[in-house]
Amino acid sequence: MASRAISDLHPQLQPLAEAFVRRCRDAGVEALITCTWRSGAEQDALYAQGRSRPGPKVTNARAGQSAHNAMRHGSPAALAFDVVPLIGGKPVWDAHHPHWQLMGEIGAALGLNWYGRPDAPFREFPHFELNSTDLDKEKK
Repeated sequence: MASRAISDLHPQLQPLAEAFVRRCRDAGVEALITCTWRSGAEQDALYAQGRSRPGPKVTNARAGQSAHNAMRHGSPAALAFDVVPLIGGKPVWDAHHPHWQLMGEIGAALGLNWYGRPDAPFREFPHFELNSTDLDKEKK
């Protein structure tokens, strides 16, 4: 089962995810993290959706290609998290709801790469990813 634990995110992403949830709450949006790290088998199952399994396509990444599959020193260290806004305790998946844009702005202000933006290579409103330049700094 995919993880929702912030502790399964890369150490650089953990404080950003916590700040994201806090800033969303301060802006009046209840943001629920639905996924941090997921296994290769879980990733392949998502990739099959809309292809060999029913449903809409939700990812273009196979196992090992997703930022959700990242490992560090043999432990989960996802470079992305998925989130959904809640209203009255219920998830709002409608991409036209204004909470999505607000969450995108909050993520961008934190330096996260939001895949719901209009110029994203594959629009995934729930997906927020650590900026690759942040990782490049760690490698130096």
